[in-house]
Parts: sequence; C-alpha cells; structure tokens
Amino acid sequence: MPSTISRFALLGLLAGVATFPGAQCFLPQKLAVSRGVNRLFVAEKSVEATAEAEISSKAVEVDGLNNIIGTNGVAPSQPNERYKAISLQALDKVAEKHPQLNAHMEDIRLSGLIFPFKASPYYVDELIDWDAEDLREDPFYRLVFPTMDMLIPEHQEKLRKAHAAGDPAALIQTVADIRADLNPHPAGQKQLNAPKNDDLTGVQHKYSETVLVFPAAAQTCHAYCTYCFRWAQFIGDDELRFAQKEADSLFNYLAEHEEVSDILMTGGDPMVMKTRSLAQYLEPFTDPTFLPHIKNLRIGTRSLSFWPQRFTTDADADEVIELLRRVREEGGRHIAIMAHLSHQRELSTPKFKAAVNRIQKEAFATIRSQSPVMRGINDDADVWAQKWRLETQMGIIPYYMFMARDTGAQQFFDVPLVRAQRIYSDAIRNCSGLIRTARGPSMSCTPGKVEVTGVEEILGHKAFVLRFLQCRDENWVGRPFFAKYDPKAVWFDDLEPLPGMKLPWDESGLPRPVDPFVE
Repeated sequence: MPSTISRFALLGLLAGVATFPGAQCFLPQKLAVSRGVNRLFVAEKSVEATAEAEISSKAVEVDGLNNIIGTNGVAPSQPNERYKAISLQALDKVAEKHPQLNAHMEDIRLSGLIFPFKASPYYVDELIDWDAEDLREDPFYRLVFPTMDMLIPEHQEKLRKAHAAGDPAALIQTVADIRADLNPHPAGQKQLNAPKNDDLTGVQHKYSETVLVFPAAAQTCHAYCTYCFRWAQFIGDDELRFAQKEADSLFNYLAEHEEVSDILMTGGDPMVMKTRSLAQYLEPFTDPTFLPHIKNLRIGTRSLSFWPQRFTTDADADEVIELLRRVREEGGRHIAIMAHLSHQRELSTPKFKAAVNRIQKEAFATIRSQSPVMRGINDDADVWAQKWRLETQMGIIPYYMFMARDTGAQQFFDVPLVRAQRIYSDAIRNCSGLIRTARGPSMSCTPGKVEVTGVEEILGHKAFVLRFLQCRDENWVGRPFFAKYDPKAVWFDDLEPLPGMKLPWDESGLPRPVDPFVE
C-alpha cells in the first residue's frame, strides 16, 4: 500500500501536531495550523467537515477541525442539548471539567496522530467513570481515548522519534507509514467486495443477498471507537475511504441484482446524517412497488451510545422517526437498527431508554445489538450476560459477538479465540432461551463470518470446531469444519488444518470448493 497522505489528511495531522505545547515553534509559517488553515479546510469541504455539518441543524461556529455545532429541537422529557464534537483541539476544555484527564493528555495527543479521535459530550459526561481508581482501565475511557500502548513498540519508537525531531514533513510521512502497516482495509474490502462500477464508490457486495452502502454524508460518527475496524474512513485519505455520493446508481445496481434482499447502511454512521439526506436512500422504499425484492433495510449505528438524542431532541428527530415508520408501514419493509452496544452501562441512561422507546413504539423498528469482544472493555462473561439480559428486557435482540478484526490496534484489544469462546459459552448458558439469538464469537474475515463453536477432540487431536455463518461460497454456510487447537490464535489466518484435512480457504483467504475438503 502506498505510504502517502492526502492534502486533507495532512491538514488534519498538522492540526493534531499543533495541540502539543510548543508545536508552533517548529511548524513552518506556511504550514502553521491557524484559524486560516481551518477556514481553508472547511472551505475545501473535507469529508469530515461536511459530515459534521450533517449532524448539526445549523453550523454557527468553526474553531478547529471538528468544532461545528448546531441547534436542536426540544422534547418535553429531555433538556435541549446541542451536539458539539470533542476533538483533540478541545481536550483542554474537557480537562477543565474532568481534571483526571490531565495526566494522560500527552499520551492521547501523540497517539491521536495515528488513530482518529472524537468524542461526544453525552459520552464523556454520562458514560465514563471519572472517579475510577485507574482511569485508563475504565472501559468507557478505553473505548474512545487512544493511547500509545495501542501501537507495537516499533511504531511507538518511530512516532516518538519523528515527533521529537521537529520536522513536520518527516512526521507526516512517519504517520502515513505506520497507518499503512496497520492494514486499513481488512478482509479484502477494497479488492474483493467492491463492485467494478465507477459509479459505486461506496458500495460493497460480499454476500449475494446483502449489499452494504456507505453514504458520503455518513463518513463520520458522533464519536470514534479506539478499536474501530473502519478507522481508515476517518483519517482524511480519500484513497482509503468508501463513500457513495448519490443514491441513483445504488438503486440501478439493485435493480440488476434481484438476489439482493437486504441493504445495510453503514459508514461511519448513517445516523449522523440529517433526515433530508437519509431520506434520499430510504424515502423510495416507502413505495412497496419500488425494488420489491428489497425486504429488509438495516442501519448500522453507534448513535444509541454516542448520541441517543438523535432520536429524541435533535431538531429533526421527529422527522427521522416518521421516515422509519413510513418505510415500515407504507413500504412494508423490515427496518432494523443494528446497534453497536458493548457494555450494560450504555443501556443505563434515561436518554438511551428514551431513544429506544421512540424507535420501538413510534418507528416500529427492530433493534438488534452487536459488538466485538475487546480486552479491557467487555472480555468478561458476566458483562455479556448482564448486557444481553437487559437488552432482551428492553426488547433489543442480541445478535452478534465479534472478534477484533486484523486492523488498527488489534494487538491491544484482541482476545484469543479459545478465551472468547469460553466467555460466550459462560455468558449464554446463564441466560434464558430468549437471549440465545446471540451468535459468536464470530470472525468477519476474508472468506466470510466464521463462528468458533467449541473445542473438542477430533481423531485424537484437540481441535477448534468452527462453521460459517456467512460465506462467499454459500455452500459452506452452516457446515462444520475443524482446525488445530491453538491457545494463542486470535484470527482465522492463525489457524492450521488437522492432519489429513484442509481448511476451507486457500492462501488468499478465498473459500475452497466444498467437496472434497479431506485429502
């Protein structure tokens, strides 16, 4: 992968560099990050700034790369709040309110040159436990604030040396090199999943029945997870981004592919979009005669955790609820909110509960929960069991437990396959049958979604028992297969076949023909 960085990414990186004390002294005058550079960045309509404008109903101030704020409507049950992204440039204000952050500022700012950082006021003020004995061990601090520990020692040393040298051009190149090493597009997303159509700049079609669409206006989130496997969408490099600029070419593609029954809108987060933008993709489906083979519309979102006000007090919250309702009632389509929920604490706030209530009772949409199992965040069976129980009580359907993908800071967050399977088993056996809709642990990898179902002795060898929940070759779905037991394996390409057998994928990760699979 080329070790280059786009102009927008360069400006964003320089803004991050400028947050360090004394940074301005080694930045050349023409490259100094100032309000003038920020105005240029906004005037050039970077994807990040454009998407932030979608979050706010009215942009009223620009002071930093992400500092776009707006006004929201008022619901009787909740106070009027406006979304304002917390960027690296705004951390000093957070530290004024939460002084426990001061000890970690340099760590956050340096690692934030590699990993995109953004938080929401709701998340920072209502979910992080600022009184934790060790703030860095709080799962919700860990989930949004990056740390140098997320980099391997080699990358840490390179970044520290480049920063200390005071050469902005060399630092920019170092950041680009490290990011390229972090596998920004895992599982063949660019090479294998994207249709060969110039108009489909933000579409993936990996499984026959499901098409993923990445709307251009959804290229950000209300906050960023430190472990996000789509972190490359947020770093300002157009070459690494999927972005569908308009809906018509998507609809034309769907008309030619009647095998497709499901659309999954993803990003970023589609719920950062204003309803008028979201409607470009959803409004046509209020007509039951429009692409009638499309039965299910899914929206992948973290908004219930990062900004639940999107469904309650945002200026167009009523409009988004009404749009979802019309797709369901008038269009006869199933609407599923695919909510990223990783811990029971996320489900505990009145704002979360109010948002869920509106989605279920006014939009008539289903909410399903999914999350990866991540070290230091939710690698505990009790956490999963409590989360699933509470979700089910609230009418949210437990759906997936994922493994950490082989991208970004995988080595910091990964949980070995054997331990993840034990966490899942221990959690699920202490839950009622209603909760056993949850599947996992699952690796969403190059050949498909591979579930680790257990460890058994096969032909005298200790072995993983696995199966495909989804596969590029549909003939493999549901069929069990085996791999050597390895207590250190964290990803599908760590697995080795049992003697006399083959794994169901070749060296490139693509599925082999189903028969024969035994030598």
